Amino acid sequence: MAIEKARPRIVKLDMNPMVDMAFLLVTFFMLSTSFRLEEPTEVVLPPATADVPMPETSVMTIYINRQGQIFFGIDGKFSKKALLNHIGQRYQVEFTSEQAENFALLSGFGVSVAELPKLLSDKERMRVYPMKGIPVDSLSNELSDWIVYSRVVNPAIRVAVKADKGTEYKYIRRVINTLLENKILRFNLLTEKLPSKNEQ
Repeated sequence: MAIEKARPRIVKLDMNPMVDMAFLLVTFFMLSTSFRLEEPTEVVLPPATADVPMPETSVMTIYINRQGQIFFGIDGKFSKKALLNHIGQRYQVEFTSEQAENFALLSGFGVSVAELPKLLSDKERMRVYPMKGIPVDSLSNELSDWIVYSRVVNPAIRVAVKADKGTEYKYIRRVINTLLENKILRFNLLTEKLPSKNEQ
């Protein structure tokens, strides 16, 4: 009598649910991740030991680079469009819907209102456009208007001043005076947190 060998049982795994789960996880992380936009100017923050976290939304950021040029940015696509509309009315400058869309994509800018349509007209050139800073002198303090209308668009907006550690104080003082003239008494001066002794 011949003995039959037991055939090994082939186990079939259905991979479809695992592939579905992998794509769901990839989709979830792609949609929930917020990418950091490129800043309008390079700013090296001064060191500090205090660490007061800034909120993620409703923030107006005023950048001051090493040369004292001032750049401005707010978050929120709809806030940016409404702000551009107010500024256009104030300075009697017409912005097209394409320019408004391009403005909503900017993390910040540093040009006068008169130069803004030229900056926003070409989406490809926006990154390499030479920005000389927003005027803040006594004859034309456009930064003041950007601040005022940002607060009109979003009354709960928080103000952050991000100055380079090599910036002369007179440029920072000019921005602070503009904030004080507009009755903004609370604002954050952003710094780079030094590692504590326990972390070293």
